[in-house]
Amino acid sequence: MERFTVEVQTPLQRLIVELALAKELEQAADAAPEGQVLDRCEWVALGPGREFLRQALTAALEQQAQAVEKKGRPADAAPAAPSAGTRAGRPAGS
Repeated sequence: MERFTVEVQTPLQRLIVELALAKELEQAADAAPEGQVLDRCEWVALGPGREFLRQALTAALEQQAQAVEKKGRPADAAPAAPSAGTRAGRPAGS
């Protein structure tokens, strides 16, 4: 078995690494009968894989929301002055 080190810098990165589907895909491929490897791996990607993506997206959005709340709300834009209409008239002979 090959080992490697992954250095994560945020809780979101840690979650995504922990939820990675490599092990499930390898197990599905190894256990699949001949001729069904692709079907079994697609099932993992579409079932648990979709759940993985949902959890990763939720975590990313929650992290972003927390960062925005920590910074505070940005100043609102000032409303534009009402328009006085157009200044030029229609060209003659149009």
